Amino acid sequence: MLTYTIRRLLLAIPTLLFISLVIFLLVDFAPGSPASQIPLTVPPDVRMKILESMGANDPVHVRYALWLKQFFVIEPLVWFDGTFGTTYSEGMQRILSWQSRSPVFDIIAERMPQTLTVVGSSYVLGVLIALPIGIYSAYRQYSWFDQLGTFIAMVGFSVPTFFTGLVLILVFAVNLQWFPSIYDTSLRVTDWSSFVKQVQQMVMPVMVLALYNAAQISRYMRSSMLENLGQDYVRTARAKGMTERIVVLKHVLRNSMIPVVTVIALGIPTIFGGAIITEQVFRVNGLGALLINAIHGSDLPMVQTLTFIFAVLIVLFNLVADILYGILDPRIRYD
Repeated sequence: MLTYTIRRLLLAIPTLLFISLVIFLLVDFAPGSPASQIPLTVPPDVRMKILESMGANDPVHVRYALWLKQFFVIEPLVWFDGTFGTTYSEGMQRILSWQSRSPVFDIIAERMPQTLTVVGSSYVLGVLIALPIGIYSAYRQYSWFDQLGTFIAMVGFSVPTFFTGLVLILVFAVNLQWFPSIYDTSLRVTDWSSFVKQVQQMVMPVMVLALYNAAQISRYMRSSMLENLGQDYVRTARAKGMTERIVVLKHVLRNSMIPVVTVIALGIPTIFGGAIITEQVFRVNGLGALLINAIHGSDLPMVQTLTFIFAVLIVLFNLVADILYGILDPRIRYD
């Protein structure tokens, strides 16, 4: 397993370099320019100096090489210096946002807690809801519980999150006035009262995303369980006198989790990518909103960095899913 992991990590290097090149070129060649954000009253010579200070007029290959160096060398050194108090990155040029002229990674670090709080909580809640529902629906196939779970899953997966969010706002925020319709990102939890407010403003966006995630994962869980419940080893285990609890929760569930692990692992990067639509509906000032604002403002360094971070997480969690295969199924060996 160790050899396989090292081999996959080495293979990920050229893969990520290729992905970074594609992302950089696609974003760079897309319509829009940082010059569009400069007021028209600014004289042309001043406008040119502003673009030169941003590096927007440098050749593509120069900007790409500098961006790679900043992403893989300078920014990790900045993190290392901040953690251990060293000065290795002193005087080095960081990735700067063209909108705010602040380091991109500092802005991402500011927005990350909002995204992890809302999107992360909804994903964990969705998984915790989906797994038992999928397991029991498969075990009690065609029962009223299975029929109800299938109906709710189809609704949750088919109805877009912006529609579900607007319905919840109309019902629980406008009519009943139970929860706030706008997420207050400036709220800090310092006592019980602020904790209650934080929970109240999280309820609706978390439920919207949790319903969507649970609907998808529960269908995968049910399908995988049904496939394994009819296998020969299940009948053999029952014939040997094993209890139904051991057969289902130990043997069937372990084999059924293999395809579900892929869905769950590949869904984790979406937590860091943010829920763009839901964050816009509830005004959550997270990474999704940051990406939208960067696209509107032609902030190419921000868009390129956020998109590439998302790609890195996808490659990483692909590897995590493959490693978990070997843990769940001893028959799978990579070395």
